[in-house]
Amino acid sequence: MDAFGSLPIIIVCALVLWLVFKLLKWPLKIFWKLLVNIVIGFVILFVVNLVGGLFNFSITINWLTSLVTGVFGIPGVIVLAILTLIGII
Repeated sequence: MDAFGSLPIIIVCALVLWLVFKLLKWPLKIFWKLLVNIVIGFVILFVVNLVGGLFNFSITINWLTSLVTGVFGIPGVIVLAILTLIGII
């Protein structure tokens, strides 16, 4: 799946999370932090795949990598890159 193909999945996940937070009356501050991590993680994954294409390196963007980058942000992308380099992902 290419980077633009996973964008609708990320948007739907963000909307579902918003609904869950709204239903459970959790503070929206947590939701916004998670949403910012999702956006930053997606952009970084896209840039890593764009630049990594020059060096024959890419991180697959799927639901698992989106979840990792959404929860952990930049450190999650770094861990995914390391796991890809050693061949686990």
